[in-house]
Amino acid sequence: MRGLTISAHGGMERIEYRDDLAEPMLRADGDVRIRMRAAALNHLDLFLIAGLPGVTITPGWVLGADGVGTVESIGATVTNVAVGDRVVINPGISDRTCQYCLEGEQPLCTRFGILGEHRPGTMAELLVVPAVNVARVDGASDDAEAAAFTLATLTAFRMMVTRARVQPGERVLIWGIGGGVAIACLQIAKLVGAHVTVTSSSDAKLARAAQLGADDVINHTGVDVGREIRARTARRGVDVVVDSVGAATWSQSLGALGRRGRLVTCGGTSGPMVTTDVRRLFWNQWSILGSTMGNDDEFAEIVRHFSAGRLRPPIDRVYSLADGRSAFERLGQGDQFGKIVVRID
Repeated sequence: MRGLTISAHGGMERIEYRDDLAEPMLRADGDVRIRMRAAALNHLDLFLIAGLPGVTITPGWVLGADGVGTVESIGATVTNVAVGDRVVINPGISDRTCQYCLEGEQPLCTRFGILGEHRPGTMAELLVVPAVNVARVDGASDDAEAAAFTLATLTAFRMMVTRARVQPGERVLIWGIGGGVAIACLQIAKLVGAHVTVTSSSDAKLARAAQLGADDVINHTGVDVGREIRARTARRGVDVVVDSVGAATWSQSLGALGRRGRLVTCGGTSGPMVTTDVRRLFWNQWSILGSTMGNDDEFAEIVRHFSAGRLRPPIDRVYSLADGRSAFERLGQGDQFGKIVVRID
């Protein structure tokens, strides 16, 4: 079996294209085996290659969390999909038995894991996952869009709709437009009816974001974004800030946040440790919200939006599986706007 793998943590030189991987087999009656057509990259993959605390890999570890493929075989109890169905994959795997799972909050599962990080990933010809983690999609939709859709959109949907509860007419600030989650947050906020400001250090990315519906843009190079937002809103600030940058932007995010504002985050790409003046927190009655992935209902909802054509990720570039290292190098450079995809079939 062909796949894109690492056998040890390190840099891009660790990425290997292999054609000698063992094929995964059905392990349980509720499993499905998928012949993969395409997979997409996420910043999570870069963190995994470099090494993550508490995450252990075995040699020949298959990369990738997102993907689209065709169901090749199913377990005895599977009813939601059939052989031959084209499916997208929810990369968050839960045990389905803990308190949180039984409450319908699968991403809070005490044994929660993500494909490519805690289990072998999607960048191989074959993948086995629980059937509850796949959903049928229209065979006419683009493979690259379908492959790139799930992780970023599911993460963004939970952030914007479930956690921050963005409302029509509210003002939203999104840091670092260009990556998958930030773009999906922009799309979802506009779908809700919010006014959205995005930031980037690239004027080209800001122009692309405006084409996607951003109402206002800020090139954050050398700019205090908190003060700039205050100036543009007559000191009112915004209702919601999406900040997954972390240490480098946190204080500016709080500076941009209005009273009763909500800051929602799913990461800390510039560093995990941030400082908050607790007096401002309680005086302004802010909410600081963490978010990771999404539950079954949210997965079903974003797939409905995808099938209806309302949420489709822009694609930056598509690479062959054999040229997968080049795909990761582009992601590492940070020049992309939209998702980077690897074709497998």
